[in-house]
Amino acid sequence: MPASDLALLEQAAQEAGEIALRYWRRDPQAWDKADGAGPVTEADLAVNAHLERLLRAARPDYGWLSEESADDPARLEAEHCFIIDPIDGTRAFIDGQVGFSHALAITRGDRVVAGVVHLPAQRTTYAASADGPALRDGKPIAPATHGLDGARVLTSKAGLDPAHWRGAAPPVMRSFRPSLAWRLCLVADGQFDATLSVRPAWEWDVAAGSLIAARAGCLASDLAGAPMRFNAVRPLTDGLVVAAPALHGQLIAAMTPRMAMPGGRVDAPPPAD
Repeated sequence: MPASDLALLEQAAQEAGEIALRYWRRDPQAWDKADGAGPVTEADLAVNAHLERLLRAARPDYGWLSEESADDPARLEAEHCFIIDPIDGTRAFIDGQVGFSHALAITRGDRVVAGVVHLPAQRTTYAASADGPALRDGKPIAPATHGLDGARVLTSKAGLDPAHWRGAAPPVMRSFRPSLAWRLCLVADGQFDATLSVRPAWEWDVAAGSLIAARAGCLASDLAGAPMRFNAVRPLTDGLVVAAPALHGQLIAAMTPRMAMPGGRVDAPPPAD
């Protein structure tokens, strides 16, 4: 068994990818979850079951928070907690696209201390620990240093709605990728300049990627510019802004002011992706 938490997550992510690829582009069974929570497939559940067996056996005293598991309040009392998205970008997975990922994180208290985002169809793995560099396939990565004008920003159309900005939305080049965890890694890797979400984000979508981005040299915050906290009672962040420090500051300054929300409270869950 791996000695370090990061090595454990890397092993688990690789095994998750092997399971997911057995279903990918093979017409997996899929259905919509209740309350508009989005689609799920038999692959999501198979990956989740494997990860829970592997990770909880290796760290039985850690809490567990996963998109595809019933929430166990005991996680709030644990010093460490796994935060897992078995397949981030399920719609892309169903469509046979390559842009889905496995997002695995471990928190200590409310901070992420290890994170892995693995894209099995692309054979790419991002990883970081709280005291180490951010890596892509074992090599250090760093963000781009671009100003606000013409910045390459990963966000939905809603992200550039003028209602969220002081006046008009900034002159950026908008792109989109189906996996939110992957978007954070693409910014950490300098392939895009920033990513933002004006909607609440589930912790399992952003926990791993937020650490990878931070260890690469980005700032990763909520929409008020405050550091994100994890393993909250309601596991949602109040949106996100991720970019190198100078651009992060420009984005926050350009956005409509927003009050920080105490205790990780967010008023509405995000729409299904």
